[in-house]
Amino acid sequence: MIIRIVRMTFQEDKVDDFLEIFNNSKNKIRHFEGCHHLELLKDANLPNIFMTYSYWESENHLNQYRDSELFQKTWAATKALFKEKPITFSSERVEIIE
Repeated sequence: MIIRIVRMTFQEDKVDDFLEIFNNSKNKIRHFEGCHHLELLKDANLPNIFMTYSYWESENHLNQYRDSELFQKTWAATKALFKEKPITFSSERVEIIE
């Protein structure tokens, strides 16, 4: 399982535009083959910073999504709204502490 986090800083006046893009694509992303979980997080103190948090069955599944028309279209629209370059993390879970 791959856990993917993408931290995005948007131009302050483009947050609503991003939320519209996300809302129009979130169900397609979540139901893309290999996606097991999708969350949208917002920074607690900076309202123009968002993160997507997703679980992918494998790196291959994540790459298939990244090569898809869905991603290309969504990312192109999202990228135009950035204030700063996004930061991405791909991780594997080591342990859950209950």
